[in-house]
Amino acid sequence: MYTFQSRIRYSEVGPDGKLTLESLLDYFQDVSTFHSEDLGLGVGYLKEKNMVWVLSSWQIVVERYPMLCEKVITGTAPYEFKGFVGYRNFWMETEAGERIAYANSIWSLMDTVKKAPAKPTAEMLEGYRLAEKLPMDYAPRKISMPGGGKREEELSVKTHHLDTNGHVNNGQYVRMAMDYIPADFQIRQMRAEYKKQAVLHDRIMPVTAVSEEKTLYTVSLNAEDGKPYSIVEFRRD
Repeated sequence: MYTFQSRIRYSEVGPDGKLTLESLLDYFQDVSTFHSEDLGLGVGYLKEKNMVWVLSSWQIVVERYPMLCEKVITGTAPYEFKGFVGYRNFWMETEAGERIAYANSIWSLMDTVKKAPAKPTAEMLEGYRLAEKLPMDYAPRKISMPGGGKREEELSVKTHHLDTNGHVNNGQYVRMAMDYIPADFQIRQMRAEYKKQAVLHDRIMPVTAVSEEKTLYTVSLNAEDGKPYSIVEFRRD
């Protein structure tokens, strides 16, 4: 288990003065990065080994969004390795111990030279000490895109969308998808499935779908061939 303390910043809140979903996702990405770097298993280590962790899916559940200046503790823990696949939980709590958000994620370890899956090294298996799986309602990794979706205006991948691997950062797909849901849609759960990686200047063709009750929005961010880079699902209470 690994945690860090913080305070909700003005740059992280929306018009309502509460932490945005995008900023919450950033907290979760940051805590896993801090964890890896502090173990000596971060970006530099992976580069030396010609490896990279590729995110396959997110499931984030929000009990409530913390307010501006609220003090929070963000944590993470891996709970299983299965071949080249790693499973990791995340959470955000108040100083009083109230759990306000939590998540599950699934990652694949890839060899960047062979372009093939790779098994975790001995250092990874020793460093990433496994914890108990968080109690939550675990959703499937795969997301189904409803039929009859609406084709939206195409997007182009810019430099600010990219991470250190030269691919669109997983959080950027969520930011793109959030442009297609109403501003007053209170997101209780976000799921994202990542299918392939977009790079600089790729064109993204979004397709959106909404449930009849308007409680579920699904956005497929597609390549020019119609195959999705990522599918993102937003659900409210």
